[in-house]
Amino acid sequence: MPGRIIGMIVFVTLSTVTVSAQRVIHVVVALCDNVNQGIVPVPATLGNGQDTERNLYWGAAYGVRSWFDRSKEWKRMDRSAAPRSHVLERIIWKHATEDVFLVADAYDGAFIELATRDLLSYAGGHDGTSVTCGGRTLSMGGGADLVAYCGHDGLMDFAPPADRGPANNARREVIILACISKRFFAAPLSSTGASPLLWTTGLMAPEAYTLDAALQGWIKHEGPGAVRERAAGAYAKWQKCSVAAARRLLVTGW
Repeated sequence: MPGRIIGMIVFVTLSTVTVSAQRVIHVVVALCDNVNQGIVPVPATLGNGQDTERNLYWGAAYGVRSWFDRSKEWKRMDRSAAPRSHVLERIIWKHATEDVFLVADAYDGAFIELATRDLLSYAGGHDGTSVTCGGRTLSMGGGADLVAYCGHDGLMDFAPPADRGPANNARREVIILACISKRFFAAPLSSTGASPLLWTTGLMAPEAYTLDAALQGWIKHEGPGAVRERAAGAYAKWQKCSVAAARRLLVTGW
């Protein structure tokens, strides 16, 4: 099936219209897993869903942990092992110039269905939690200002979770960077009450630089068109395709 290529999904939710001094981005990363996910197999060193050090979506060159660790725009603040039974590692970074924190959870690749359930729950404003870092309390889950998901598109392999509906009337926007994400996530996303800020019309090989570019636009309070342009520019640069092609792939709105 053409849609079943290796990919990374990025799912982002804006939980409120009001901008506070401190903002938090919570990223759910389902580690790439040759055994437990319906993907075209990758080399074993990249496709071990229980290995955070070398996993394609986490410890590899363009994985979330490696990319943000190298970025001059972010400073690592904390690292914790197995904060939950199905989360193998959590990293927290702070933006270099803005009061914005990025919390990323590496889910065991065998638990991709749970990761998908969590991201849709967070998109609806459910299951808010918090963590303390550097004396600051950071709201996560449905309480985060922005929620992201990176990993294989599990909705190619299993049905979306039951509809919980939105937890409140807050306006929420989402970014979904995945293979044909507009098709696979349209129905479950609509049930959360959130709207698509950025998603895709075709096959892609998304990596952490696309997420980072989109986040930089969001941090600067840019509109949908500007966020889309940043993401398209990053995708074109690293995938060595034309910006026009990247713009056709990355779209905004329903």
